[in-house]
Amino acid sequence: MATDLTSGRTAGKPTILAIANQKGGVGKTTTAINLATALAASGESILLIDLDPQGNASTSLGLRRADRAAGTYSMLIDRSSPASVTQPTFVPNLSIIPADPDLAGADVELVGEDRREFRLRDILAADGDSPHSLILIDCPPSLTLLTLNALVAADAVLVPLQCEFLALEGISQLTRTIEMVKHNLNPALRLHGIVLTMFDRRNNLSELVEADARGFFGDQVYDTVIPRNIRVSEAPSHGKPVILYDYRSPGAQAYVRLATEFLRRERGLVAGLT
Repeated sequence: MATDLTSGRTAGKPTILAIANQKGGVGKTTTAINLATALAASGESILLIDLDPQGNASTSLGLRRADRAAGTYSMLIDRSSPASVTQPTFVPNLSIIPADPDLAGADVELVGEDRREFRLRDILAADGDSPHSLILIDCPPSLTLLTLNALVAADAVLVPLQCEFLALEGISQLTRTIEMVKHNLNPALRLHGIVLTMFDRRNNLSELVEADARGFFGDQVYDTVIPRNIRVSEAPSHGKPVILYDYRSPGAQAYVRLATEFLRRERGLVAGLT
């Protein structure tokens, strides 16, 4: 396993990154699938866990609902091992645990369970050595038990932030949630970074949101900005990440740069810990 992604963790233990925002429509799933694809193309072994009942990450990687079989619901409720519900994708080095149709009911079924917030963490820990260097979790666009499970299982959170005014209010809610989870459930959780999405240079508001975000969060905001781009919007209908749908498009190139910056930040973190 590539040690530069492990943040000093023991061999066989992948870094777990939750991609989350409590506001919908901010490019969360788009970021999850395209970052996963770009990292897989760099040679990393990536597992994407689709924890959003909408299942858009699974659809965007070409998995029709009828073809998904057991997935995240089976893993969380029936305690199926991650290995048994992992499926390959057409992207080399990228596997997925899809969102099966029953996942929408998982929140209700988990309410009465012991250690309900720790279910995903416990299952991943019990799976033994992982063949993956990085696990990405695409979270629901709300604070549910599924989202809490992702944050408790994760080492870090990556937050896509849409370049619109109301999105700034949503991110303040999420940062409070991260601090709450860190204080009560997962002391090791860290904010990995914030990615500005749907950026439109023709719109002064995008520039203002970027300035506000960088002014408040500083270098936690990624240098890479994801532009508003029609190819990014079209790609899911073809069951492909935009990187494979139109590699030369501005959106695809931005996600390639994002993956490069992600790796650079992870390696810098490891260097600082050694």
